[in-house]
Amino acid sequence: MSEQSIIKLNSVSVYQRDKLVLQNVDIDIKSGEFVYLIGKTGSGKSSLLQILYADLELKVGEASVCGFDLSKIKRQEIPFLRRKLGIVFQDFQLLDDRNVEENFKFVLKATGWKDKNEIDKRILEVLDQVGMIDKLKVMPHQLSGGEQQRIAIARSLLNHPEIILADEPTGNLDPETSNGIMKLLLKICDLGKTVIMATHNYNIIQKFPGKIVKCEDGFIIRSTNKLN
Repeated sequence: MSEQSIIKLNSVSVYQRDKLVLQNVDIDIKSGEFVYLIGKTGSGKSSLLQILYADLELKVGEASVCGFDLSKIKRQEIPFLRRKLGIVFQDFQLLDDRNVEENFKFVLKATGWKDKNEIDKRILEVLDQVGMIDKLKVMPHQLSGGEQQRIAIARSLLNHPEIILADEPTGNLDPETSNGIMKLLLKICDLGKTVIMATHNYNIIQKFPGKIVKCEDGFIIRSTNKLN
C-alpha cells in the first residue's frame, strides 16, 4: 500500500450555510485505505463528505483531495476533481426514466467521453466488476435495492476514480444484502481504490473492520481501528 496521502485536512471547519457543523478537523487518509466515517445522524458525516467533493465551500482551514487544494479550487476545476471521485448515495440516485446502460452513458458523455466503442466497453467493464452485467437493459424500478446499489457502485467506477465516497450505502438495505455490498466495496479497495464510507451501522464495522474516523459533538475524534 502506498503511504501517499490522498486526502489531507488541517484545522478545517465545516459549515452548512452559516451553521458550524464540525471544527478543528484534522484527517490524513492514505491511498488504498478503507475508512469508516461514523457518528450519529446529524453529526456532520455527510457535510464532511460534501467538503471532499466540493459541494460545500471550504471556508476555514486547509484541505487537499487528489492533489486539488480545496481552499483555492475554482468553480471550473470542480468537475475535474469529481472525475477522480466516485460518489455512492444511500438512495442510489439512478435516473428512473432510462435503463442501466443509458444511465451510464449519460454520466460518461457528461464527463467528456465521446468514443462510442470506448463508452460501451467501459460500461460492460464496470457492470462485470459488480456482477451485474446481465442488467444492462433493465430499468431501475425493476431492480431490488441491493441490485440498485450495485449499479450505483458500478456507476461510481466509470471514470476510474481514485477515491470512492459512499454515504450510508447500506442504509436502505437488509443485513444480508448489506454484507454483499460491503464485500464489494472491500474488493474495490483491494484493487487499489481509497474507500470512505459514512455509516452509523456499527454491526457492519464489527463484521468488516477498518480505520475509523468519528464525528462527535462537533469534533472529529482521533482516528482509530476500534469502535470504543
